Amino acid sequence: MLKLLGAACVLGAGGWAWRRGAAERRRELDTLADVIALLGRMEEEIRLRRTSLPRLLASLGRDRGPEVRRFCAAVAASLERAAPLGESWRSAAEDLPLGAADRSALAALGELLQGDEESICKGISLTSHRLAKSLEEARDSRAEREKRAGALWLSGAALLVILLI
Repeated sequence: MLKLLGAACVLGAGGWAWRRGAAERRRELDTLADVIALLGRMEEEIRLRRTSLPRLLASLGRDRGPEVRRFCAAVAASLERAAPLGESWRSAAEDLPLGAADRSALAALGELLQGDEESICKGISLTSHRLAKSLEEARDSRAEREKRAGALWLSGAALLVILLI
């Protein structure tokens, strides 16, 4: 009886680890979609209203998820302390739960946000396009990755149960 209980615990832990990994991947996709929406809205606001960046980030961040809200608040607070824009943007982007390529593309945008309106909007558009392409690829491969991760965790847990019994 004790062995069965132990086997159930090991299998349950494998299932829990798989679900936790799936939740992390889902969080990354949600954050990436939220950042893309933020950049689109930011580009519109810069073109149409010419709002200053600290005020713009503070207002746009309120409508987003928790990760993007923290990102916007961190950049706005850093800009209010008179820190350089590129450095503020880059350090805040490093804290987002994104893949390395997506984080570096977003961090590079900080340098492109300096200059005239046209160059800023081009930089935002380029970064948004890169991130959208990455999001599309991630969504396309999501089902296959979930299946592989599930098989890996559950078969590993099953192997451990067999070895323990």
